[in-house]
Parts: sequence; C-alpha cells; structure tokens
Amino acid sequence: MTFTDEARKAVEQIWCQSKEHPFIVELKAGTLAPDIFRFYLIQDRYYLEQFSKIHFKAAELATDETIKTIFLEGVKSLEVAEISVRDTFFKELKVTEKEILETPIAPAAYHYTSHMYREVASNSLARIAAALLPCYWLYQEIGEELMKNGSPNPLYQRWIETYESESYREAVLRQRRLTDYLAEQTSPQERIRMKEAFIISSYEELDFWEMAYIKQKWGLKNDEL
Repeated sequence: MTFTDEARKAVEQIWCQSKEHPFIVELKAGTLAPDIFRFYLIQDRYYLEQFSKIHFKAAELATDETIKTIFLEGVKSLEVAEISVRDTFFKELKVTEKEILETPIAPAAYHYTSHMYREVASNSLARIAAALLPCYWLYQEIGEELMKNGSPNPLYQRWIETYESESYREAVLRQRRLTDYLAEQTSPQERIRMKEAFIISSYEELDFWEMAYIKQKWGLKNDEL
C-alpha cells in the first residue's frame, strides 16, 4: 500500500463528514444561502494566497529540479483552476476589493494556513507535500460526487465543475505521486510526521466548511475585530 493510500484510509471518517457537511449538502441542493457562499469565497481567497506561497516556499527548499517543477506546477494549476474562477465569482457577486480587505481572516482559515506554515518551518518537503495534499484530493472527491447530479444553482454548479475537470484530476494525481515518492525517500519516523500532517489538514478542511457555514468570527465583539 502506498503512503497516500494508507493516509487516505486513515481519514475516511473525517472526509465523510466533510462530504456530508450542511455546506456541501445545501450547495448540491442549490439552497445554500448566498451570504454563506460569499463568506466562503472571501476566506478561501486568503487561504489560496497562502496555499500558493507555500508551494513557492517548497520549491525554494527543493534541490531536485523535478520536485521543484512539480511544486511550481501546483501554483499554475491553482491559478487556472481556482483563483481565476474565484475572481469571476467575485465580479458576479459584486465582491469589492474593499470588502475583501475589511473582512477579517476567520479563525479556521488562520489555523489551517498556520498548520501548513508549521510544516514549512520543518524544512521537510515530505511533510509539506503531505499537508498540502488533502486540499487537492478531498475537493476532487467532492467534485466527482457532486457532479453525479449537479446543483440547480448555476453559480454553485460552476464551482462544482472546477474540481471535476481532467486537468484538476491530473493535478491531484501529480501531487499524490510526489507525496508517495517523498515518503519512499524518507525515514519511518518522518513518515509518521507526514501522516500527522495529512490528518491535521483533513480536520482543517472539515473545520473550513463549518467556518463558512456559521460565518465564523473570533471570540470578540464585532467592532473589536
């Protein structure tokens, strides 16, 4: 069994909870409140900016040119498959730059990116790859599941289609192969750390849906943050 197969098996219950979260269920039904989706997009914009920066940092750490290229290809895939689509959504939903700048980073988005930066600080490409992978892979599985029936809401349907394309499947497979390769090159102790990073990212993905659904704020009065 490959490392990614083993890690995926370990998070089956967590990923099922993501797939069954009210955010996903209501998005599929077309009943998800627009303000919840709007909040999600703004928080996800921050997350994706950090996600891209982490790919660049991993590329800087890589001494092998093939590995460096794979991390940089991940940034290109993000720009094509996600960031450009969200820019289109922002225009359609009339989300302004002012609104983006004035919306505080929600706790779950902050915690998720902080977790990945912690893996960057380890200087371990294997741990970084493992921490990044759930975002790729879980969204692919969710997209494939949602595409079976689609969403009656055209905007939500376009979001679903982002993660069900052939190019996105190729990006996920590329990241899985990279993670498996790095796992093979490292020690058993480091593979344990890789698995921990993968599992924590999977929990953070679940928390991200909940964050959007409740429009999560820090435990302060709204006028304080």
